[in-house]
Amino acid sequence: MKLFKSILFSALLFAGSIAMAQEETATVEAAVEEEPTFSIAGSIDTYYRSSEYAPGTSFGNLPGFALGMANVILSYEGEKSGFVADLVFGPRGADAVFNSTGSSNIVNQLYAYYNVSDKLTLTLGNFNTFLGYEVISPVANFNYTTSYMFSYGPFSHTGIKADIAVSDDVSLMLGVLNSTDYTEAQPLGDDYMIGAQLGLFGQYINYLGGGTAGVSQIDFTGGFNITEDFFLGINATSYSDDSDVEFSGVALYPQYTFSDTFALGARFEAFSEDGLGAIGSVSGEGDNTSFTLTGNYTQGNFILKPELRLDTASGQFYSNADGATDNLATVVIAAIYSF
Repeated sequence: MKLFKSILFSALLFAGSIAMAQEETATVEAAVEEEPTFSIAGSIDTYYRSSEYAPGTSFGNLPGFALGMANVILSYEGEKSGFVADLVFGPRGADAVFNSTGSSNIVNQLYAYYNVSDKLTLTLGNFNTFLGYEVISPVANFNYTTSYMFSYGPFSHTGIKADIAVSDDVSLMLGVLNSTDYTEAQPLGDDYMIGAQLGLFGQYINYLGGGTAGVSQIDFTGGFNITEDFFLGINATSYSDDSDVEFSGVALYPQYTFSDTFALGARFEAFSEDGLGAIGSVSGEGDNTSFTLTGNYTQGNFILKPELRLDTASGQFYSNADGATDNLATVVIAAIYSF
């Protein structure tokens, strides 16, 4: 057996030396390979909200002049592997990592990846969710405030996933994950969850299931370029678990680009819940529709987002200065700088 291992090891070394020689020859004949890169990116955001009363959605819901977050993303990209360390500071960041404690409460993402081939990448660590149209960073969202579907879906996962490029237009992701939003470690006694995503021509069907709670969530995220300047985004989701909590919703995101510096977009969302308590009803059951109109004025790395949001519930689940109400109206003006 020792002789066999020695022969095998020698053969691998010999094969490796040949491969290295061939690679060096190819490098001389072809273009020089790019060097590994280290980069620092991120953003800051701050805003003004006209009312102290807000719907039960995440982010951008503090009264008066308020802070969003400072976001710093450190990344290293090598030939076959790399990492991302995404750190957040401030109210928006704290809301995003609400299940983390101690020094971990500034970690939005922390993962390493390995490119097994051009078509297969393995990722291990904590990464933002693959479900939904919206994300945590205000730079990547057209609207500044967020939808109910995003607010009550998962924010992040910790686990391992495989991203597979089946073709130029078809992709597949499979993952084994901790319980939702438990980013530091898996809670004792909890079952792992399964995540999956099928990408077809820029449209994505997502699934998150299992865990101790018996979660089952199916989500569709996509969009279409109606014209060169007019884009229509779409998100729909349906959630249920073993504790009889259910919610579902659909949202449309029409966006029109008027110039290199200005675009106008809206979000129309219809959301229903049973047992969740997101909208604010005592029974945890209710419906909500919201209309959000947002302008995006961009000058270099600076983005100004004036926004009008109107929410209407199926009952008097909200509060305002006059007491209980079934509707809320708010103006938000956000300033964002990315680097």
